[in-house]
Parts: sequence; C-alpha cells; structure tokens
Amino acid sequence: MRVLALDVGTRRIGVAFADTSVRIAIPRAMIPVDGNELANIAKSLRLEKAEILVCGYPRNSKGEATKQTELVQEFVEKIKAYLVENGQKVPEIHFQDESLTSVLAETQLSRKRELTRKDRANGIVDSEAAVIILQDYLESADLK
Repeated sequence: MRVLALDVGTRRIGVAFADTSVRIAIPRAMIPVDGNELANIAKSLRLEKAEILVCGYPRNSKGEATKQTELVQEFVEKIKAYLVENGQKVPEIHFQDESLTSVLAETQLSRKRELTRKDRANGIVDSEAAVIILQDYLESADLK
C-alpha cells in the first residue's frame, strides 16, 4: 500500500511518502498553508496513489492532547470533506504521535549541514518531520 504523511503546521505542511512493501519514508515538497493546501493535499494523494493518510498527532510532554491536537483533528476533517466534495476517495486515515519530531528533524538535518532560515522557510524541516512521523508509523503499524 502507498502512504502519504503530513506534519500539519500553521504556515507549512511537511509531506512524506512511502510504499509499505519497502517501508522507507521519503520526503516530498512542503505544502504552504496559503488557502490552496487542501487542493494540494488532494493532488498529492492522487499523484502518489496513496491509500493511507498519516497525520502527526501533537501532544504535550505529559502525552495529553493540546490546542494544536484539536487543530490537526479539525484539519483532517476539512481534508475529508474536501475530498468528498471533489469526488475523490477518502484514504484510510491514521494519527501518529509526533512528539518532538520537529526538534529531532532539525537535529538530524543539522548534522549534515548548518540549517539556514531559508531552509526552514522552504519546508525542509517540515518534510523531515513528516518523514519521522511516517517512519514511526511504518515501524509500529500492523501492515499487510
């Protein structure tokens, strides 16, 4: 099966992709939150032929839901509604804990080279966070 993962933010959405037969998450281009994000996610789902959508599920240090958790849940409902309204199949949707994924993504990327503001604005960290979310999902899910 083909899986698309999102790290949903207020300015950028990190995107990653994987095929469950390989189970290696690959970063994709970041999607800006600019009013076209639902259409761009729908397009990504179509292009990747994704049957599963995994969204990062933010929690606080105690593992409790936060305001950002609610925003992600609401955003997923908007994605579903958009897909239905546009005649596109709604994929199976899963949430994956994303605790500290952005911090981990920055750490991993900065080991390779120094990150600049331009890197952050281009969504490199966001897409790397989506990779971490997706890789965690691939390693923990019971996928056939």
